Amino acid sequence: MSVEDVVREVVSGAIGYEAGLDALTVAPAGEVDAALSAALRDAFDRLFQGGWQPSELYRVIARLGDPLKADMVTAAALSYAGRFTEVDPRWTSQAASLPAPGRRPDRITLLDVSLGLLTSLRQLPPIEVLIPPPGTVSDLSHKSDNRMLDRVRALLAKAEATDFPAEAEAYSAKAQELIARHSIEEALTTAGRAEVVPFARRIGVDHPYESEKASLLDAVARANHCHTVWSPELGFSTIFGYDADIDGVELLYTSLLVQANRAMARDEPAKGKARIKAFRRSFLVAYGVRIGERLSQATRHEIEQHSDLLPVLRNREIQVREVMRKAFPRTVRARGSRIDSLEGWESGRAAADEAQLR
Repeated sequence: MSVEDVVREVVSGAIGYEAGLDALTVAPAGEVDAALSAALRDAFDRLFQGGWQPSELYRVIARLGDPLKADMVTAAALSYAGRFTEVDPRWTSQAASLPAPGRRPDRITLLDVSLGLLTSLRQLPPIEVLIPPPGTVSDLSHKSDNRMLDRVRALLAKAEATDFPAEAEAYSAKAQELIARHSIEEALTTAGRAEVVPFARRIGVDHPYESEKASLLDAVARANHCHTVWSPELGFSTIFGYDADIDGVELLYTSLLVQANRAMARDEPAKGKARIKAFRRSFLVAYGVRIGERLSQATRHEIEQHSDLLPVLRNREIQVREVMRKAFPRTVRARGSRIDSLEGWESGRAAADEAQLR
């Protein structure tokens, strides 16, 4: 059996991992290196061409817990981008921002890591292309209002930094007002323009308590004219909407999660691992529900100032749902999380009130 056959059969599961690793260890080094390099290159090509962005693939592999495998994703993304002259700047920026690889491991470790990475990459499916991969033409006609986003970031940074709930509430409320107002202005000024269409963006949701955090993201999205699809096996949610709305949702979600974690750490019980776990899960569920209520109330308030807005929003809602349906023809409504801690539920709602967004 050739070295290429050994690699292929280990990855497919036809022969055992340890047996395959032993066979590669005693095979000629040059043949093994060439076979593994070719297999890894093919695997990365398939995934990058199949919609995976550098930061997404790095994050999924890093979640497996082996930093050496994550280092190989960084090297592969940079190498892949370097093979093309047409590269979307967003793709380049992601590849360049990945953590730099550490020291190269010894040969046996490298064989083990490479073979393990190949088996992990094989299990990943193609996903929707959201940023054109290198070698394809980029469409950058839709750009966000960076001045507005900078103002929102500054306000949310202040909300995250203060230890006083009233100040955090005021900063967060002003940020939501800016986002809602900008969204309405964008909807009115672009109504009827065929080139302005909904988009999608994937946002990573980290453990622990991924489903509760995904629910918080969904609550923020729904209050801002967007929809999400949670992919727990891949650790991210895909958010559908218009650029201005998605930008606002991502900023708000990131900031609110920081504020939630700070409030949760402040209020959680001092003892009992099971009790703390139940408290945190219940806290995040209640926090997400209450934040959704507050955000929806703030959005309705802004909409009421524009009598001609409802038909525009209704049409945009139809378009967003259609884009989501094409990307995910089949979705399953997730079952809600259990509430095992009344203390956590009440604390979560109280914390959401402190981060009140009008």
